[in-house]
Amino acid sequence: MSEAPFDSEEISRLRELLEVEAIRKLHVDYSLAMDERDFDRLADCFADDVLCEYGPYGAWSGKETVMENYRKTFTGHLALPFTSQHINTNHTVELLSPSEAKGQCYLLDVATHVAPDENPILWFALYDEAYRKEQGRWVFTRSSLQFFWPQRHVTQPGSEREELI
Repeated sequence: MSEAPFDSEEISRLRELLEVEAIRKLHVDYSLAMDERDFDRLADCFADDVLCEYGPYGAWSGKETVMENYRKTFTGHLALPFTSQHINTNHTVELLSPSEAKGQCYLLDVATHVAPDENPILWFALYDEAYRKEQGRWVFTRSSLQFFWPQRHVTQPGSEREELI
């Protein structure tokens, strides 16, 4: 059975899927670089003007500040690769324009350096993100984490005020 060539609508939808998949890959690369403690690769995931809103960890503005805070966070026993794992799922992406998008995905943050009889779950959370395509590749312009468990730290993106939703 021979398939007909793609029509223009199908080509447009395929291009959109390629962009969505590139953004999902950005998030996978971010999590893997973080877990490997590869700060150079991690820095490549962010726009220079990125805003990271991380609840109890604070709001970090600009790539330089973000990377400085990551380096401060992952020290001591946490400096070793894979002493924590950032598992992401249910990633949705909405393209807003050819160079802007937004998305969300769940975070299951677990510790791998704890004893087998200890609870390894650090956080259940939700990433609320904005992305921009720069020089042919997608980067984060905003990453806002909404923490749900074991402590609740929920804010509206761009807001300094924490509130329960």
